[in-house]
Amino acid sequence: MAKREIMACFDDQVSDKANIQKIKELKKELQRLAMEIIEDNQDNDGVITINKAIQTLIALKDLNLNNNHNKNPSLSSSFDHLDVPDEFRCPISREIMKDPVVLATGQTYDRPFIYKWLKDGHRTCPQTQQVLSHTVLTPNHLVQELIAQWCKDHGIQLPPPVKDLDDGVITDADRHHLNSLLDKLSSTLSEQKQAAREIRLLTKRMPSFRSFFGESNDAIPQLLNPLSLSEKPDDHPDLQEDLVTVILNLSIHDNNKQVIGEHPLVIPVLVESLKRGTIDTRSNAAAALFTLSALDSNKVLIGKSSALRPLIDLLEEGHPLAMKDAASAIFNLCVVVENRGRAVRDGAVRVILKKIMDGILVDELLSILAILATHQIAVEELGELGAVNCLLGIIRGSTCERNKENCIAILYSICINNRTKLKEVRDEEKAYCTISKLSEHGTSRAKRKANSLLDRLYRGINLTNTA
Repeated sequence: MAKREIMACFDDQVSDKANIQKIKELKKELQRLAMEIIEDNQDNDGVITINKAIQTLIALKDLNLNNNHNKNPSLSSSFDHLDVPDEFRCPISREIMKDPVVLATGQTYDRPFIYKWLKDGHRTCPQTQQVLSHTVLTPNHLVQELIAQWCKDHGIQLPPPVKDLDDGVITDADRHHLNSLLDKLSSTLSEQKQAAREIRLLTKRMPSFRSFFGESNDAIPQLLNPLSLSEKPDDHPDLQEDLVTVILNLSIHDNNKQVIGEHPLVIPVLVESLKRGTIDTRSNAAAALFTLSALDSNKVLIGKSSALRPLIDLLEEGHPLAMKDAASAIFNLCVVVENRGRAVRDGAVRVILKKIMDGILVDELLSILAILATHQIAVEELGELGAVNCLLGIIRGSTCERNKENCIAILYSICINNRTKLKEVRDEEKAYCTISKLSEHGTSRAKRKANSLLDRLYRGINLTNTA
């Protein structure tokens, strides 16, 4: 460190100590004046004292602000003594960029400053004055990496970028750009793929682009045009994946859920994509059905579309990327009573119980099984598939109260339906007192179910003894 920098640091330390001492003195003075105000009954003197207190408070505030400023200097001031490369500085702020992004003209700016420029209504590039074809801001990862390395080399820590910027509403230029991309989806295969990929990125990064599809009657048909016209959409898996992912991105937007869910093309495309395509396509199709099923009306539509069977198949295949999306969608759909029967008929009980026995997604799948256990055929199937010992083992060994609660609820339904299963519960109770412990230490619902099961268990023993 140079001598000048050492002296500067020393001066700062001396200044900080003096400020701290002054702050202490002002606080004591403020306390004294406050006591005088409380105790003073003379109007004129009271007003004078209050004015003194106000002046002291202002001085204290100024000192605190200065002290905080010295402790947290601006980013630009920490670089003043260094020769920062010009390409690392934002052309608008002239400060080193924390979140460099590329504008439509190819120029790079720091996101907060170019964002404010655009939000203020400008539709030109500040440097070139070119009219912007769109206002999408693309992260400049190369410049960001170069800045990070430069900071590291110089022993400077770059503050994190500003988060949670408001993405604003879609502009006329944005709308024109998106319409041109949608038009390309009716063009050559190469243009379709390029447009689909760009729309996927736009709808991922900018909520304003998602809202556009809810406002336009033609946007969804144009988007799905390549898939609806193709006899085998999976002939071009990359195109299929991008378009299905766009649907997922759009479904996240709450105002889109009903419009997209009720469009006659969307759910059939998602169901077809569940059956064929890359694992990413199938996983994203399941995730889209999950987000759309947040609406009860969509739950009914999706259930009627035969979506449950391919979701169950996706779960059974066991791909880590896809299983959780499939399970989430199945759970949401089975909230509707009529979908429970469909899930049971499509083999959900066997697949889910097998996964639970293998220790896979136990929390999520027990929640689904607890819902399905309200269906008579599901309960019978659980008894036949040996679910009792599995459920007892989870109650005995799990530390998750929610899982224990679901297990005892399912177990109770099985034992009500099939009294022969009470013997397995009785053996468990003799060996480990599993149900008794749960009746004392479980959640309120688990206690109720455990006590009800114990009542049946003891009544069964009394009846046997009497006979």
